Amino acid sequence: MADKIIFTGTTHVKGGAEGYARSTNGILDLQLPQPHPAAENLFAAAWSACFIGAVELAASQKKIPLPASPEADTTIDVVMKDGGFVLRARLDVQLPGVDPVVARDLIDVAHSICPYSKAVAGNIDIELNLV
Repeated sequence: MADKIIFTGTTHVKGGAEGYARSTNGILDLQLPQPHPAAENLFAAAWSACFIGAVELAASQKKIPLPASPEADTTIDVVMKDGGFVLRARLDVQLPGVDPVVARDLIDVAHSICPYSKAVAGNIDIELNLV
């Protein structure tokens, strides 16, 4: 069975003092003058958005109503380790009104669904918290 593309996002980034990031669909248009830690913020935003969608999908699959929209605070650290740079991530996920045991299960299932989580699995240290 051939792969089925669900969505494609394309963004052009220019470095330097006049740096920017612009998506081809016009949704993203940010000034990114260097030096600037924008990559970590952008990655955190993208992963959070995807993760929230994965939580909602997991809840739907398990027929668990979400009384409020899920939220996430994602922190991406750049760490010097063994003479090189690596990433470390922490996702603090809020599922208001959901029993903590059920919420923890949804977070774990979402982590197995989310393409960003899959992309970094085994490559960076990840901490998933229910807050």
